[in-house]
Amino acid sequence: MDDTAKYLIHADITADGVVERSDVVGAIFGQTEGLLGDDLDLRDLQQSSKVGRIDVRIESEHGQSFGTVTIASSLDKVETAILAASLETIERVGPCRSSVSIANIEDVRTAKRREVVDRAKELLSSSFDDDVMTSREILSEVRQSVRVEDITEYEGFPAGPNVTNSDAIIVVEGRADVLTLLRYGVKNAIAVEGTNVPDVVADLTQERTTTAFLDGDRGGDLILKELEQVGDIDYVAVAPPGKSVEDLSRDEVMSSLRKKQSLDRFEQGDTEFAAATDGSARPAPESDESDTERPTEPTIASVENGDVENGENVSDTEDDPVETMTDATEIESENGDGGETADDSPAGESSVEPDLETESEPASESADTEPKSTAETESPSQPDSEPDTESSKPTTLRGHTQTVIDGESETVRLLDSEFEVTAEAPADETFDLIERAETVPATVVFDGTLDQRILDVSAQRGVEQIVARDEGEFVKKPTTVRILTADRF
Repeated sequence: MDDTAKYLIHADITADGVVERSDVVGAIFGQTEGLLGDDLDLRDLQQSSKVGRIDVRIESEHGQSFGTVTIASSLDKVETAILAASLETIERVGPCRSSVSIANIEDVRTAKRREVVDRAKELLSSSFDDDVMTSREILSEVRQSVRVEDITEYEGFPAGPNVTNSDAIIVVEGRADVLTLLRYGVKNAIAVEGTNVPDVVADLTQERTTTAFLDGDRGGDLILKELEQVGDIDYVAVAPPGKSVEDLSRDEVMSSLRKKQSLDRFEQGDTEFAAATDGSARPAPESDESDTERPTEPTIASVENGDVENGENVSDTEDDPVETMTDATEIESENGDGGETADDSPAGESSVEPDLETESEPASESADTEPKSTAETESPSQPDSEPDTESSKPTTLRGHTQTVIDGESETVRLLDSEFEVTAEAPADETFDLIERAETVPATVVFDGTLDQRILDVSAQRGVEQIVARDEGEFVKKPTTVRILTADRF
């Protein structure tokens, strides 16, 4: 087809006999010659390139021939229509009677316009950035670029600028993790650059209060195991399951640091979190509240020695390992009246706040861990009062585990984030209970063997952890569900 053609004439042809392409072309030229005058003579129009080549497709079957004729035209609309109409005057092709009818006249430019419109739509949807940055986002991006430029090296390893003189450090996996923490104002991180912990970092952990901030995958587990062997780790913070530190948002980074645990408690699988959000050795403030009244959500260490005053940073203390440029109003003060600090605590006093899973009073601890024995030691003549019934209810994960798994009947309990019972049923109804629970439980405790079916429905519903009597065999383990067995309690 001629690239300059504006129209395509499509015609159908039939003949009462067997004819070939040359016969059709000859009939078109011969029977239209002189019909429309010199200006519209088909041979002259072809020689002047106003009409393209004649494309004929003909087939014969059962003694008859039929096919199509296509002619490209660069003439205007009227002249093209006249030329097309002249083809219908053809009555014979070779020795055979025939007829020609115009099927349609196609406007080539219409097809090209359609292609242009479709392509323009694609370009409009893919080539233009619809995201318009707000003023706040522009300021945040510029500030982050300034912070990222602060990355330095500590004896050849990527580190924040405050690693050299800070009393506490945060050990991360790679350079990208250091950059992420710098972006959010944390300037005392150092990278081990792989699972092989270098001697430089190992020696540094012996001298500083150290928090290992690791990815929520197997690589993070391997790094932690080696750090335990060659270094001195005080606290452990872990990214959400399946995520890397470099992929976390600011809120996720700060939340993970707030939920850090001492190394011993992390290995034991306890749910208590360390007091300070930065991995330092500052203890949690003493609390007069009983564990039954204390919320299980992790709190932030009290503000010490005027570090924060009236919502603003007053001074940059070197013993604070998280050197942050963010607003200090995000730190919650628990002793704003100037309560005693870590240095004021008596000698030999433990620097870790009481375990959230055990009661602070010996009597209440006994009531929590051995609810049955306590009930049996009471005088038979003493009636059970309402307050005694309330106090005998487990308020910790350990208490619920012992009550359910050490009980006489096999049961399952669904617990919320504060270890309150939301539902309870026989253990053989565990799957159905989790699947139809109106409120997604934070913890599932049941007296039975954890199988793949229960694990899968727990992951689908968003359960955070499962405590079972023992584990069965799994084809795959979801990374979003923490699995514990009764022997750990």
